[in-house]
Amino acid sequence: MRRHTFHALPALRHAVRRLGTANALPVETRARLVLSVSTLADSVLRAGYGVTLESARTRTKDRSSAGGSLAVTLRTPAPVLAPPAGAELPLPAQVSSDAATWHVPLPAGTPEIRIPAGRHSDDATTGGSGRLRGPGGTPAGASGGDGDGAVSDPVTENRLLEEELRVALARVDSLAADQRRLTHELAETNSGVLALYVQLEERDEQLRTAHGHILRELEDALRPPPIAVDGLELAVHYAPAGTDAPTGGDFYDWFILPDGTVHITVVDALGHGVRSTRSALNVTHAVRTLALEGHPLKSIVARTDEILEPLDPELMATVLLARIDPVSGDLQLANGSHPPALAVRDSGEKEYLEVRGRGVGYPFPGSERVLHAKLDEGDLLVLYTDGLTESRRDPREGEQRLAESARRHRHRPIGEIPGAIAEDMHTVVLHPDDTLALAVRLSPRPR
Repeated sequence: MRRHTFHALPALRHAVRRLGTANALPVETRARLVLSVSTLADSVLRAGYGVTLESARTRTKDRSSAGGSLAVTLRTPAPVLAPPAGAELPLPAQVSSDAATWHVPLPAGTPEIRIPAGRHSDDATTGGSGRLRGPGGTPAGASGGDGDGAVSDPVTENRLLEEELRVALARVDSLAADQRRLTHELAETNSGVLALYVQLEERDEQLRTAHGHILRELEDALRPPPIAVDGLELAVHYAPAGTDAPTGGDFYDWFILPDGTVHITVVDALGHGVRSTRSALNVTHAVRTLALEGHPLKSIVARTDEILEPLDPELMATVLLARIDPVSGDLQLANGSHPPALAVRDSGEKEYLEVRGRGVGYPFPGSERVLHAKLDEGDLLVLYTDGLTESRRDPREGEQRLAESARRHRHRPIGEIPGAIAEDMHTVVLHPDDTLALAVRLSPRPR
């Protein structure tokens, strides 16, 4: 083991650097060792204490496989050894309050270096005179002494510093090259991700388009086909509460009875989505069957409840039934908890046709009476569900706006009226719901 004491930082750095060179440490490892020792010793030397540098080599049993290790220990007489706050040692060490030890692996085949110790030398590579020796063991000269009797060789010191600087610059260049390569790879990756994102967006748009086509086809399959009746114009607008379902609980049905009158059913089943659609279809099919069998209009709502209650005990639906004679314009209405029909005369006069009753699945279901009215040429009848008038959560305000919208659009082509009314009513939607608007107009007869 070699042990030497130092009172100045330049001599300590020189000693560690020469120690690393003598033991054939890689230049980068040598530089890290010099910086680590200097970092810990700086504050101690500034405080006026001396530091002791110890070095010892150990070899493995299998000398052919490794060169052993070099143990370098920095000691101080006072417990003040600590790295500066926030600083990290370039070469990790085992640090206590008065000592720090580095175990540095030696390259395989490193020859044993025997260096005689001086009387009070400041370097591990001194002769008996206590002076540093340059390459070949020649004295290094008197200049550059550290005040402790150790003298460094400026030429050798500069050469060693240049070696460390070249290694550091090569490392910086390597890191810069790695950064450029990684930046290029990242740019290519980002480009690939962007291209993939565009492809996914296009695919998603294709799927949405295909999904929309399927939903429209399904909706068309569920809706009753249009009917052509001389003297009567009919049109309908439907929109589900959400775009994820093709239909909901708002449904309608129209057909011609054997006596030539037109029967119209408007249903609003509780809930949204496919389940409410099934409930609404059950109601319309039951009503159609009863109407074609000749049951009185007033009894159909209650009779529908009797038929469906065993099949669907949780079913709740409001129902509005209308029968129109296209020749005379006679109108009959039966209601089960549904919003009233709206009649807009050709002159612009507006009237809600109120009929009391309870819907399917409600307590005591059925229409209390049948309302009789008459439509004249050009008169417009609007049947709808509450999603049209309650989008702003105020049914009364919604009914006022609906009446005004129907009056304003009453002379437009019948196919445009339901959609135009829905557009007026849904300028602000605070409560989204399935929406149905059905328009019937008694067309002028040719004279």
